[in-house]
Amino acid sequence: MNRDEAKDLFLTHKGAWEDYPFDDVTAVFKVGSKMFGLMSAPGKPLTINLKCDPDLAADLRDVYEDIMPGYHMSKRHWNTVNVQGSLPAEEIVKMIEHSYQLVLKSLPKRERETILNSD
Repeated sequence: MNRDEAKDLFLTHKGAWEDYPFDDVTAVFKVGSKMFGLMSAPGKPLTINLKCDPDLAADLRDVYEDIMPGYHMSKRHWNTVNVQGSLPAEEIVKMIEHSYQLVLKSLPKRERETILNSD
């Protein structure tokens, strides 16, 4: 999976958008007002940070060497994923979806409903 494919996966989710709050090169993907993914800067190995249920996060780290505790994030709730490693693309797709759903559920009801009811 390359950078453009990963970006497209993030942005296919309803209400998802790209932001650059930290610098001009580190892409942050949000749903509503909250982040559900972060992509490493161009020129560096492609990694993404994804929110994850703490128990699932630990299990995924035990199974896949390309999944590590979140870099510069809460190690309990975020994983850093080496996208260009040996991890199957289907697993990356599932982890992005999981992150999106966790963050979407955590949004205030009005914000969540606005996103879900938009065209």
